[in-house]
Amino acid sequence: MKVRHEIEKSIIKKFRKQIWSKFIKAIKEYKLINESDNIAVCISGGKDSLLLAMCLKELQKHGQVKFKIEYILMDPGYTNEILDLITSNFDYLEIPLKIFKTNIFEIINKHMENNPCYMCAKMRRGHLYNYAKSIGCNKIALAHHFNDVIETIMLNILYAGQYKTMMPKVKSSNFNDMELIRPFYYVQEDDIKTWIKNNGITPISCGCTVTKGEKSSKRAEIKKMINELKKTNKNVDISIFKSSENIYLDTVISYYSNNNFTHFLDEYDTHNDDTML
Repeated sequence: MKVRHEIEKSIIKKFRKQIWSKFIKAIKEYKLINESDNIAVCISGGKDSLLLAMCLKELQKHGQVKFKIEYILMDPGYTNEILDLITSNFDYLEIPLKIFKTNIFEIINKHMENNPCYMCAKMRRGHLYNYAKSIGCNKIALAHHFNDVIETIMLNILYAGQYKTMMPKVKSSNFNDMELIRPFYYVQEDDIKTWIKNNGITPISCGCTVTKGEKSSKRAEIKKMINELKKTNKNVDISIFKSSENIYLDTVISYYSNNNFTHFLDEYDTHNDDTML
């Protein structure tokens, strides 16, 4: 691992275009951070959350908006070896972790034979919100990146028959005055991997004791499909992302908005447009 100050500097200097500029763009464009926010950065120990913690640390030091940060690590049942690796990385980078324990892995292992990753993520989210609120935070920051966003779009289209994506920020429906933000909305996974490798950091790949590191087969399938498409259309990932910004409601059969269903026939007689013929 490189010297700490070199690791910090690399985010703004060497990886400014690939990481820092995209990180700042998402924060400004989607208004993710406001004055006096107290943000809980949710740490898993993987590459994405480690870099997110570093970026927010740098933004807090050098940004114009004043906000507070808590770095929280939920231990769902990690082995001692995994916990030691996570804490040693963050100790070296001088990022103070607040660690709290849960028994999520134990519950999932006993009761959730089908789709354990989905249930684990849902349970994690609830614990993170609850703990973040208990220590005075009003937001939690997750390290979902650009590739997570486009893979989610394609997963929903191909396997759920619906159009949904990860939003850059979401108000919690179960915890009052709490919000989830995704500052890495524009940052690509390959650039995160390159930054990690360049700085000699060894994050955990997966600390799950239930699936033993096996990835969701459907998400892996989607990732492989997008990579194959990029061989003949290098911007296909950009197009998938842009599709969530360019939805023409007049050309869809039906849609939901605030849980209200609208079918195109509901307003069909009021339209007189043959531009799509």
